[in-house]
Formats: sequence, structure tokens, C-alpha cells
Amino acid sequence: MDGTPRTSAILSSSCAILTFFFFKKKNFEQVTSAHALNIFRRETIPSLMRFFDLRFFEPILQFHRQTKSPFMVNPYPYFSPDLSTRLNYALFKPNRGAYDKYTKKTYTNMFDALMDSTYMAMRALGYGDVDIVIGETGWPSQGDASSPFATMENAISYNGNVVKQITSSKGTPLMPNRTFETYMFALFNENQKPGPLVEKYWGLFKPDLTPPYDVGLLRHEQSVSTPTKPSPAAPAPSGKNYCVPKADVSYVQLQSDLDYACSEGIDCTPIQPGGACYEPNSLWSHAAFAMNSYYQTKGQSNLNCDFAGTGQITTVNPSYRNCRYL
Repeated sequence: MDGTPRTSAILSSSCAILTFFFFKKKNFEQVTSAHALNIFRRETIPSLMRFFDLRFFEPILQFHRQTKSPFMVNPYPYFSPDLSTRLNYALFKPNRGAYDKYTKKTYTNMFDALMDSTYMAMRALGYGDVDIVIGETGWPSQGDASSPFATMENAISYNGNVVKQITSSKGTPLMPNRTFETYMFALFNENQKPGPLVEKYWGLFKPDLTPPYDVGLLRHEQSVSTPTKPSPAAPAPSGKNYCVPKADVSYVQLQSDLDYACSEGIDCTPIQPGGACYEPNSLWSHAAFAMNSYYQTKGQSNLNCDFAGTGQITTVNPSYRNCRYL
């Protein structure tokens, strides 16, 4: 809608009809529509966030107040235009945060900042009391070279932390102790969905009903796919030592090992998109390459393959296809 008099008249009439319908029904259903967060002006801090079109959103918020229905938004840090420079901020990982000098609040993750931006835009119009529902949020677990941040590790980090954030009822810096009704996108991977590869891998379940990973929503009897390990080209002992993760290492520990090794001056470009060791795109495979590179570069001592007890030394060469371990 473009905010013209004709559009405003249509919107006002629709609100009046729906409001009449709601209040004439004893047990009415709440109705809303989701909004992507490009409805805001682009600001760097939540306190300055405002709607692009005030004339359009004010009657919508008035309608929500009258019908006691929620304003629904779709916060997707994955689609942030500056994701490459703020990845840890988007994934709830350690980062320097963002300080809002007007509210004196510090944001340690983009999800909280997006929710408080929504609240501040609503409050600026006088509708800070209207409930907020999260219609969609999520992170893809697989993609191609055009979507380098769509990985299993990132999906686990974002989706897992969102679940913890919501179920803890801790709220946000400007909305403490507030619980948001939340819908994760998506329930299933869509293996037949057309378009880019990344569009097929937003699900918490595969098409065969098995979960690719657990973000804290599974029952105990449901099994999770284990990280994919590359088959070594030559399983026989090589006479040389290599460092790889132990078989029972968790995703969190693998990610920590990978981050540490790559932060210590190790060449991790082979496990980046397009690199010789990028496929299989699994956390175990990438961590194994980085841990071994650290072990070989820093000196082949047991200490340099310890990684807080998660590494082990093997004489089996983990190299495969064109991926060659040091």
C-alpha cells in the first residue's frame, strides 16, 4: 500500500468492519499479518527506530489495540545487510556489543536489538502497549558459495539461542521479563523448493522427519543426525601423526576448537566456501582440519592436540579427495 487517500480509506474501512466483527463475536479469533523489518528507517540503535510510513502504521496499531490483537514481526538477523561484519552479534556469540546512548542499554545480540527497535517504533506512535508476536525467525543450515553464512553451526547457534532466549522469559533490555509468542521458520527442510540452495534448508526437521540438529525442542526419544565425518582416503596407518576431534565431541566444543585454531594464525582458507576442504560442509570436518593444522604448525606435542580434552592423535591420514592435511 502506498499511503494515498484511496489506500487510507480502504484501510480505515477494513479496520472498521473487522473491529465490528470482533466485538460482536463472543469468542473471536485474533487476526494479524506479519511484517518484515524493512518497514523501519535504517538506524543504528533501537531508540531512534521509526516506521517508514507513519500514516500507514498508525491505524494498523490502533486496530490492534482495539481488538487486543498482536503486532506481528519477522526478525531475521540472517538478512542483515552488514552480516559479514557483525556475524557474532547476529549469532549470540561473544562480541563488543552495541551501546544505545539514549537509553543507556547495551545490546549483545541482534535479536534483542530488532525486538527493541520494533517496540521503540511502536512507542513513538503511542502504541507501546500493543503486544508483539514473532511470526517468523530462523537461520538456514546449508547453502552454496553465494550464502556462506548458511551453515549447520550457525543455524545451531542462532536457533538454539533464540529458543533459550524465548523460553527463559528474560525479555529484552527495554522489555525485561517479557515473553514473546514465537514461530520458528521452518518446521521442515524443503528439498523440492525451487530457487537458491539455501531456500531448501531452513527446517528443524528433514523431509524424512529426522532432525538435522537439536536446539532444545526435541523429546528424549528423538535422535539427532551426527556430524558428518569425511572418509579418509587411506585408512591404513601412515606413519605420521595427525590431530582430530574425538568421536563424542559436542557441536559446541567443536565450534570452540575451530574458532580457537583459526584465531591462532592457522590458514583456514581451505575450509572456507570454495576451498579444497570445504566439502563436506560439516563442523566435524572443518574442526578436524583446523585442529590438525594447529597441531602441525605449533609443534607435534600432545599439548597442542589437547583442545581441552577434545582432541586425539591418530596415525590415519584424514586427507580425502583434493583435501590434503598437513
